[in-house]
Amino acid sequence: MKAIIEVARRGSAVRSARAQLAASRLGSHPDFRLSFESARTLFSELTPARVDLLATLRRVGPCSVYALAKAAERNYSNVHSDINRLEELGLVERTEDNQVSVPYESVEILVPLAQVA
Repeated sequence: MKAIIEVARRGSAVRSARAQLAASRLGSHPDFRLSFESARTLFSELTPARVDLLATLRRVGPCSVYALAKAAERNYSNVHSDINRLEELGLVERTEDNQVSVPYESVEILVPLAQVA
């Protein structure tokens, strides 16, 4: 399964969520979709540091935020804040024993250069 992050028109996030829900009811495991209304918003949420954290976490596997900060060679408090936001966005999961992981094989970011009417 992969995560698809995109810039989409207003209302497309609701349509996408409905399609994901319908597919899951049929037993299918659709890709996770996350939509933003503008590229500016997308890149303010998915900063280079957060993308690097996703890659590092995928590489090292499930671990504590402290272990992730060490692996990423970053300040613990910044990593903690970034992981909390990535978890809110649905890109990171936390286990009962407080380990974090990336449940996706890949993340695709789609940014259209022009909106076609």
